[in-house]
Amino acid sequence: MLHLKSSTREIPAVSHIPRHIAIIMDGNGRWAKKRHLPRVMGHKRGLETVREMVKYCIERGVEYLTLFAFSSENWRRPEEEVSFLMQLFMLALEKEVSKLHQNGVCLKVIGDLSRFEPRLVDLVRKAEKLTENNAKLTLTIAANYGGRWDIMQAVQSMLKARPELAAGFVEADLQPYLCMPYAPEPDLFIRTGGEERISNFLLWQLAYSELYFTEVLWPDFNAAELDRAIHSYQQRERRFGRTSEQLTSHA
Repeated sequence: MLHLKSSTREIPAVSHIPRHIAIIMDGNGRWAKKRHLPRVMGHKRGLETVREMVKYCIERGVEYLTLFAFSSENWRRPEEEVSFLMQLFMLALEKEVSKLHQNGVCLKVIGDLSRFEPRLVDLVRKAEKLTENNAKLTLTIAANYGGRWDIMQAVQSMLKARPELAAGFVEADLQPYLCMPYAPEPDLFIRTGGEERISNFLLWQLAYSELYFTEVLWPDFNAAELDRAIHSYQQRERRFGRTSEQLTSHA
């Protein structure tokens, strides 16, 4: 198992360009509404932004990009919208995976896939297998994912694999069973669309991430907006519990 530093137990290396960016892609429906279009057209345009964002992140040297595509709470949305999102997900897997593979992108999907139809799950597994050895960028799609679910499933998986830990365990025991043991914790979290909350996304992994919120709706989030977010990140002082004086003395 790859050893990844935990920001609450160790001090991770800080790089000028965030190694890992996590994004809540909010505002597709409002983008469509402003243009008097059906909400689903906003989701369709949002998929184009995903394609562009992968390209932008590769160009800037970002190593991991994690996108919140569908939360465990999104099942509460209108049935026709949920159905469209599932169809869009399948279409994206059918049409985009070969391009991702050609561009050296490793695709991973995290979340509870048990509610998805078998054909969609099969497409996910085939896409992951095809791209598993690519190393230019690791693109993670969170689908039917929730941060609390992630922690709960990790505890259950850990105790099933190592029942002796029922008497007591520490963070290092649990970490390998979380959904993203292959990725460092996000350096930068971005949420588009004007809302300023984490919405049950990567609750464990975002412990020390820098948070960036923007009014820009996801379909309008472009290279310039990504650069603005990265510039904001670069102005932050990442102390991980230390003082500013300690950072200066280690510089």
